[in-house]
Amino acid sequence: MRWFACFLALTLSILVYSPSYAQEEGVYIVIDKSLNKLTVILNEVPVYDFPVATGKSEAATPIGEFEIIRKVKNPWYIPKNIPGGDPSNPIGTRWLGIDVPGTNGYKYGIHGTNDPSSIGRYASQGCIRMRNRDVEWLFRHIPLRTKVRIIP
Repeated sequence: MRWFACFLALTLSILVYSPSYAQEEGVYIVIDKSLNKLTVILNEVPVYDFPVATGKSEAATPIGEFEIIRKVKNPWYIPKNIPGGDPSNPIGTRWLGIDVPGTNGYKYGIHGTNDPSSIGRYASQGCIRMRNRDVEWLFRHIPLRTKVRIIP
């Protein structure tokens, strides 16, 4: 009986954390640049809203439909050689890279910040910036391959 409980728990965990789970369950993200808002949608119903910062210029943050293809905990900020977990790291505590063509999920992403006062403004180089606590929630609950729709 104990082996059956373990088998059931393992099977359920595989289903829950399967990359295709989000698509099957109708989970996706909408980022509205005009409102600087990220919304998590479940079965066509908005279930969570988060304030974000988007690109300083209108063209900086790409528009279109993408997928989350990278998830990194305590990402390294390569341009200034700032290690992950360092309080001065401008991309904060989590990185969810999106598949903008030609970037492999490393140039554009949804990430945290070391400057929470920038949230709600047009302040980034093109990424979607969130408060660290908000992006940590997203990192835990949104699987790889989740669709991300960025609208003007």
